[in-house]
Amino acid sequence: MSLPEPAASVQPNRDGFWSRRLAALLAGGAVAAVAAWLLLGMSRADLADVRGLAWLATGMHLVQQRWRPRRTGRLVWHARVAGRDGTEPGLVARRSPAAWLEMSTGAFGGITLTVGVVSLIPDRWSWAEVGRPVLLAGLALGLGWAVFQEARFTGRLALTASGLRDGSEWYPWSEVREARLNSRKRPDGVWLRLDPGRLTPQVVGGRKVTVSDERLLAAIEHFRPRPQTLAVGLPITPPEPPRPAASAGEKGTLLYRMR
Repeated sequence: MSLPEPAASVQPNRDGFWSRRLAALLAGGAVAAVAAWLLLGMSRADLADVRGLAWLATGMHLVQQRWRPRRTGRLVWHARVAGRDGTEPGLVARRSPAAWLEMSTGAFGGITLTVGVVSLIPDRWSWAEVGRPVLLAGLALGLGWAVFQEARFTGRLALTASGLRDGSEWYPWSEVREARLNSRKRPDGVWLRLDPGRLTPQVVGGRKVTVSDERLLAAIEHFRPRPQTLAVGLPITPPEPPRPAASAGEKGTLLYRMR
């Protein structure tokens, strides 16, 4: 559905922004430190045992790709939504169990792959004693960075006066030209047509959030031409999607029950 041009976007403020970044940095640092302590303390035999769990990582990956949990959640109002450049009021969609499983699967798969490569480095190589700790330390830093990236934002998806954020991707309202349900074989997410000079069409939401695609689309269509209403600072209830019209058979059943 094509939408009218939005009003000028609102600039986020810095109230609570750096404290959120600091908390995310501390969380990521703690994860990196614990991971480094565990990985660097493992012998080559222990690393080889972890490599044997590759089948489990593959199974988890296949499950999370096919899992489509029911999404009955709603967009929740937050007075402070941490974004890329500041905080502002807005509506947030929480991460779904499928999103948490995908994150866990990605982390476990990365650990299994890196540890497997490290365990295959033969002792006869001159750089083996130095190379193994460096690779394992890099893995620990990668895990910490992933935690920081997730913790620095409020929720998986957010609608604020300055734009729409899905994960770490940012879409200003002025660049969203059209929004509709994704028309792929397995509908999953809301399709956005963006300013041709910026990006190709993107899909936001989907199984990674607890909010259904229909509710998310209704909210985008409602707030896109009037994003300044999200900057008021007062709790806002997002609109509900229109209910499908009842068929002739359903109307007949309803009339029969009312008699």
